[in-house]
Amino acid sequence: MSRFLMGLAARFPLALLHALGAPLGWAMYVLSPTYRRHLHGNLEAAGYRDAATRRAAIAGAGRMLAELPALWLRPRAEVAALLRRIDGREHVDAARAAGKGIVFLTPHLGCFEITAKIAADEFPITVLYRAPKFAWLQPLIEMGRGQDNVRLARADLSGVRELLAALVRKEAVGILPDQVPGEGEGEWVEFFGRPAYTMTLAPKLAARPASVCLLAYGERLTGGQGYDLHIRPLPAGEPGESAIRRMNRALEALIRECPGQYLWGYNRYKRPAGAPEGGSKPGAPDKS
Repeated sequence: MSRFLMGLAARFPLALLHALGAPLGWAMYVLSPTYRRHLHGNLEAAGYRDAATRRAAIAGAGRMLAELPALWLRPRAEVAALLRRIDGREHVDAARAAGKGIVFLTPHLGCFEITAKIAADEFPITVLYRAPKFAWLQPLIEMGRGQDNVRLARADLSGVRELLAALVRKEAVGILPDQVPGEGEGEWVEFFGRPAYTMTLAPKLAARPASVCLLAYGERLTGGQGYDLHIRPLPAGEPGESAIRRMNRALEALIRECPGQYLWGYNRYKRPAGAPEGGSKPGAPDKS
């Protein structure tokens, strides 16, 4: 049934999906006190206290869900046709001309699903993903994301090996760098002024001399007009700055380009079970 309904929704125009997504975002906001608390707290920590950014983030989260059928189930050419322009394409061209692998860091900003789809039009890309909590979503994710030149790598040791192998082949890999890692896979590092348990894998891959690290996100255009893909180089490190903090600082700058499209309701500051203390609620994991 889920596959049928998503297939049906995939036929809707993108403008209609985004129009339906906005009230879906508001429904999540109204019905979930936990989600609402996270959204308000994260916006506050980042310095966004204005109603306009808050409203945009609420509607944007719903649009993110509503656009999935189109991105996952439409033919590859139709998905590519949703792209309006690529800002920063020269960074990809330079990396490929130099014969280097590319580490794409794509946070929960805008339409992060489309970045790998666009990259796969030109070269293979291996994307790290975490298995969903609900088993019924697994085949949908594999079907929607793992097509053509896109390979899926689970967020475990075997997946890390797949990422390394792809970089050795001078291909691209994609990572959600603001996703909370599991126990032993992260460190507490500042993110928008608060300690966040941050993955160590992405900075390690980015530091490989045979690879180039780029940040990317798909900006969702108004009225369902499509997407603009923005690509940015990883900025130079500051004196005394760790590689992980450098990455988080780069993510902060990227998010500030389009704050209304960031997934502020995501519980970015939770402490995973078994992880060392250091978060905003030391002593007990925050699993909400």
